[in-house]
Amino acid sequence: MNSPLIQLLVLAGIAIFLILRLKSVLGTREGFEKPPVPQQPETRARRDFEVIEGGPDRDITDHVPEDSPQAQELAAMKRVEPSFSVTDFVQGARGAYEMIVMGFERGNLKEIEPFLAEDVFETFVNVVAAREDQGLSIEAEFVGVRETAIQNVHFDKDSNRAEITMRFMGELTSVVRDRGGDIVEGSPTAVKRQKDVWTFARVMGNDDPNWLLVATDA
Repeated sequence: MNSPLIQLLVLAGIAIFLILRLKSVLGTREGFEKPPVPQQPETRARRDFEVIEGGPDRDITDHVPEDSPQAQELAAMKRVEPSFSVTDFVQGARGAYEMIVMGFERGNLKEIEPFLAEDVFETFVNVVAAREDQGLSIEAEFVGVRETAIQNVHFDKDSNRAEITMRFMGELTSVVRDRGGDIVEGSPTAVKRQKDVWTFARVMGNDDPNWLLVATDA
C-alpha cells in the first residue's frame, strides 16, 4: 500500500473520530429547535376591542340590568371617576359586611368605627350598651354570605355624592348568654340566615377612597 493512500485513510479516520466526538458533546438538535415565532396578537386584540368599543359596560351590566336606572347612575359615577370599578365595590362591600356584622355582634365597635357614618355608629353604640346593661353577651361565628346584590343606586351630580344600596344574605351562628353564662337565645351549632339592606355612600372623585355605611335596614 503506497504512502498517499495510507495518509488518506488516516485523515479519513481522524475526520470520522472528530465528527463522532463533536456529536457526543453537542448532542442532537432534537427538542432544542428554536421555537417558531408566535403570531402577534395585535390584529386579534384590535378586532376584539372594536367589537367591545361602544357596547355595554360589563363592569356595570354584570351587576344591574342594562339601561336600568341603576346602570345609568353607575355610568354617571364612572364618568366622574373613571377608575371606579363596580365589581371591586361589590367585593369590598361583601368584606365590609362580614367585618361590620361581627364587630357589632361581638361589641368590638372601635374596630369598625372608621367604616360607619356618625349616626350609624351612635346607633350601634346604644344597642351594644343596652345589651351590656342587661348583662347579655353574644358569641358569634360568621359562616358566609349567600347573596350579595346591588338593590339601588343614587348619584347626585351636583355634589358627586354616590349612594349604593346593597342586599345581603348572611349566615352565622349566634348565642346570647346572660350574666351566669346560660343561653337565652340562639344555638352554637344552628346556622341562621340574616337579611340586611345596607347603604354605602361616598363622594366620587374625592381623594378619600373609603365608603361609609350610612343606613341599615332588614
